[in-house]
This record gives sequence, structure tokens and C-alpha cells, in this order.
Amino acid sequence: MTLWGTYKRALGLLVPEKWLVSGLVASNVVIGLIPLAEAILVGRVTDALKEGQGTAAFPLIGFWAALGLFSILASVIVAVAADRLAHRRRLMAMSTAFERAINLPLSYHARKGSGTVIRAIQQGTDCLFGLWLAFMREHLASLVSVAFLVPTALSVDARMAAVLFGLGAVYLAANMYVFQRTIGQQAEVERYHRDLTGRVGDVLGNVTVVQSYVRLEAEAQALRNVMSELLAAQYPVLTWWAFVTIITRAASTVTMVAIFALGAVLVQRGELTIGQVITFVTFATMLIGRLDQLSHFFLGLFNQKPAIDAYFDLVDTTNPVVERPDARALADVKGHVRYQDVTFQFPDSQQGVFDLDFEAKPGQTIAMVGHTGSGKTTTLALLQRLRDPQEGSVSVDGVDIRDLKLSALRGAIGVVFQDAGLFNRSIAENLRIGKPTATDAEIERAAKLAEAHEFIMQKPEGYNFMIGERGASLSGGERQRLAIARSILKDAPVLILDEATSALDVETEGRIKRALDALRKGRTTFIIAHRLSTVANADIIMVLEQGRIVERGSFRELVAQNGAFARMVAEGGFTEPIEDDEDEAKAKTPA
Repeated sequence: MTLWGTYKRALGLLVPEKWLVSGLVASNVVIGLIPLAEAILVGRVTDALKEGQGTAAFPLIGFWAALGLFSILASVIVAVAADRLAHRRRLMAMSTAFERAINLPLSYHARKGSGTVIRAIQQGTDCLFGLWLAFMREHLASLVSVAFLVPTALSVDARMAAVLFGLGAVYLAANMYVFQRTIGQQAEVERYHRDLTGRVGDVLGNVTVVQSYVRLEAEAQALRNVMSELLAAQYPVLTWWAFVTIITRAASTVTMVAIFALGAVLVQRGELTIGQVITFVTFATMLIGRLDQLSHFFLGLFNQKPAIDAYFDLVDTTNPVVERPDARALADVKGHVRYQDVTFQFPDSQQGVFDLDFEAKPGQTIAMVGHTGSGKTTTLALLQRLRDPQEGSVSVDGVDIRDLKLSALRGAIGVVFQDAGLFNRSIAENLRIGKPTATDAEIERAAKLAEAHEFIMQKPEGYNFMIGERGASLSGGERQRLAIARSILKDAPVLILDEATSALDVETEGRIKRALDALRKGRTTFIIAHRLSTVANADIIMVLEQGRIVERGSFRELVAQNGAFARMVAEGGFTEPIEDDEDEAKAKTPA
């Protein structure tokens, strides 16, 4: 996007408050014209005093004072209104980017990194805020002043006006030249800034690993290396813009000298009055100030353009999973799930799932087993519409899930992830994510079913205990028990258990299994696991290899086939089912 394109789009974000913006624009036009009127008044007052016409000068001085007072009051009002407008629009822009970010697929976040996404939101909205303020407080008024100075100066004296035009030409040429030389370099600087932020976020998110593997100095040195590369890219840009400052300052000095010299000659010839010379001196001073403001604004926009473009890139990113305009809710979900000839392949990769064809009837438990990368998680991601298949369809209760509202579909599915996915909030707040309207009694019941109530009550403040970022104040088993309690609280008709007990010891897993067995009753359940004992008692076990279902059946049927699943059992991956419920509850999965 060009600099003008970025600027125009940034200002376009103010359109929702167009009436206020229109009022501020009109006010800036008036404020921008006042200095021109003051410059003319200075010259006329000077001439009146020189000719000894003090009486004639007083009305001019009074009008000048009134004009100045009006300018001050108008500027204050505009500044306050512009400040409030910019703050409001910044928060709206941040909200827009945040909503877009949390709706984008996991692949986007994995590719970009959380640090880069956060920087795009924060840095982008900060730059937009600064641009809006500069536009309303300085830029617009400066443009008006410079634009109207041209005909005003010409009306006084074309020869003196030519000197001012020369100054403006130098400013414009210097800024344009340096802009062309450094635009690509500044984009590279912003890329280093994103890398820097992303690396900091990456290291802080894995600070335990950094400390455990004694990576403190290595990571600090790596960060310093990125900083050195950033400075190496930034210094040439700064040097070029310092060159602009030198050129424009020299041009300003030469202009002032030229105005006085030419003015002196014209006054001596009687072709110009002293007051008119003073008017041009005031014009020159004003022009230098306004051009400096515009130059700094231009430089600021130039430096901020990559950050603003990164913000627009984020909000322009489309989610491949789109809810149809006529999407509908699905009432009284039974949980009949059907995959029909489903194929999904990751871009630029051979991985994915292919020709999946199976169904899970209401209340059935479907277990998926297979080596890492076999397609188990991808299969269930399609059920949640985290991705859409390129071929085939997935349906719930006979309705293609692409015809359902995303909120309705995902609201009907409870998920317990391998990574518990906890927020830096209290235990109660984390559990209420499953059901925002849950009462304290319901939360406590869910926690008890998940074998979590006991450890919760041992924490300071119990259910109000703040668990830290990603549940850092809890053990792995405690985190997963909270995730299970959250899913119990949601009470959805379809349940997904993705390595739900991977962080639990064998004894705790046995207790959790009883809770999960109770939770599964009357629900369609999908299980992904390597050691979860409920896999053995699933209605159907499907073995996936390279994204394809290579075996399916009950535990004993698959063992009898002496194929891939039988090898997993022989390797100690699964426990054979036990018919007696009491014995089954005590069954342990081998390590």
C-alpha cells in the first residue's frame, strides 16, 4: 500500500463519527486561516505606527487581539475534542483487530506468533492514534495555512512570494527524495521490530525451559543480536532524515535573509512598504513553522506506515471458515455425527486426512488411535469447523455443519484438550467459561466430578484463587482436572477428549475415568488417546495412518485382526477391556 493509501485508509476509520470530524475539519480551516490574517494585520499596524497614525492602529490592534484570543480558545476546544475522538477510535480499532485475531485459525497464529499479532494490534493502534491527533491538531491546519498562503502572498507582492515558493520547493523536494531512498529500509526496520517482539514473547512463554536448560545468556545474546541488526537497519534511515533537517534549516535561513535583502531593495525603491516586508517576514516564519510541522508529520507517518500496514494486514486477513448468511441453529441436538468422504489436506503439505467415512450414533463412543501426525486431531478439528474439508461433508443430526451457526455448532461440543488452555483468572472464572451462568453450586459439583474440589479447597481463597498465566500456579494434573470440570459444566451433547488425561498419574486417571464415564452417558464421545483406558471400551475404535482409516472395530475385533492395533496392544499401549464394572474402574493403564 502506498503512503497516501495508508494515510487515506487510516483517516477513513474516523468515518463512523463523520459529523464530529466534519466540525473539526471546519474548525481547523478557520484556525489555519487566522495566522494569515495576523500576518497582514502585523504589516498594517507597523505601517500605521510608522506614519504616526496611532489612532488608526488601535482598532487594528484590538481586532488582532480578539482574533488571537479566538484562535487560542478554538484551538483548545479542537484539541480536547480531537483527543477524545482519537481515544475512542483507537479503542474501537483495537477491538476490531482483537475480534479478528481471535477468530483466525490456529494456523495463522502458529505462522505469525503471538508476539507479532500482539505488536500488530498495540503498535498499529498506537500509530493510528498519533496520526489522528496530528491530523486534527496540526496537519490539517498547517495544510490550510500553506495552501492559502500562496494566493495571499501573491496578492501582496509576487516577487517576495517567489522567495517563499522557493523555500516550499526545497522542503518538498528534500522530503520526497529521502522518502524514495528510505521507504524500503523502514519496512525492513519494522520487520526487525516484529522479530524482536516475537522473540521476547517466545522466550517469556518458555521461561521455565530457558532456566532449566541454562539458556539465560544464550537467549539474551540472541536478543542482542536481533537488536544489533535492527540498529544497523535503522541508522541509515535516521541519517537520511537528519540530512533533510540540515537542508531545510539551511533553506529557512537563506529564505529569511533573502526576504530582508529583497524587501530592503523594494522599500528603497518605494515599491513596498516596511509593513509589507514585516508581513512577508511573518509569512516566512509561519511557512517555516508549518513546513516543519508537515515534515515531522510526514516523517512520523513514514516511520509508522509499516506498523499501520501490519494492523491493516491483520484486520484484512480472512478466515477460511466462514459462517453462511442463512446459517441456522440446531435445536435439541441428539449427537448423530456423520463423516462422508471427507478429505482435508494442509496447504503445501502431504499431510491431512483422506476419504474419511464413518458415523457416530447418539450416545456412542468413538476412539481414534494412531501415531503422531496420523490425523486424529485434524479429524476432530473438522467437526468443530476449525477447518473446512476440501471434499466431502461432516453433519450433525443430518445437517451439514456448514449450514449451522458456528456458535450453535461449537456450543453443542464439549472439549477437553491435551493442553488445558487456562486463563490468568480465578479458578471459578476459568470453570465458568464452560457455562457463564453457572451457580457456585454447579461449579462445585462439576469440580467434584472431576476430582478437583479437594485440591481447589486447599488453595488460598479456594475457587477465587488466581491460577496465573496458562495455569502456571497449578500442577499438570490440576490443570487438566480443571479442564475436565469445565467440560462437565458445559454439559454438551457431543464430547471430545483429546489426550484428556495425559498429565494425570495412574491413580488419578482411574478416578477421572469414573467421572468421564458418567459424563459420557447419553453423549456422543470422541476420544483421542495413547493410554486412556476408556479407549478399550469404546463402541468403535478407528486406527489412523497417514490420514486414512486403516482399521475399525471393537477392541477384541481389532486385536483378532493382528494388524496395526494389535501391534499397539502388544507394545503396551492399551489395556484390554474388563467386563466387570467394578474391576474396570480399578483397571490401570500400563506406563
